[in-house]
Amino acid sequence: MLLFTAGPVAMLARAQALQLPEQPPLPLPNPPDDEEDRRLPNGRSQKDAIAKQEHQQALKDTDNLIAIAQQLKSELEKAGDYVIPLSCVKKTEEIERLARKIRGRLKG
Repeated sequence: MLLFTAGPVAMLARAQALQLPEQPPLPLPNPPDDEEDRRLPNGRSQKDAIAKQEHQQALKDTDNLIAIAQQLKSELEKAGDYVIPLSCVKKTEEIERLARKIRGRLKG
């Protein structure tokens, strides 16, 4: 009976003795060249130009979002208590789409 318990213990001790020392983790590769700030032909930073363009597009989308929301409000006020026009449902879908688009621009 003692042989059965001593066998696994001896194998475990031998396996621990044979283990290689831990190696340090491999270094991360150099960051890609995309992270460098490239310049446009006019000398401006490419990142700044992209950020400005994204900001202006977000402003345009926000103006469009506000206009659609105001149209939705006026249509709902005209529709009455128990009637919801199909165009209102479509406007809410458009509002959701624009809101996701704006959020994506702001996060990205």
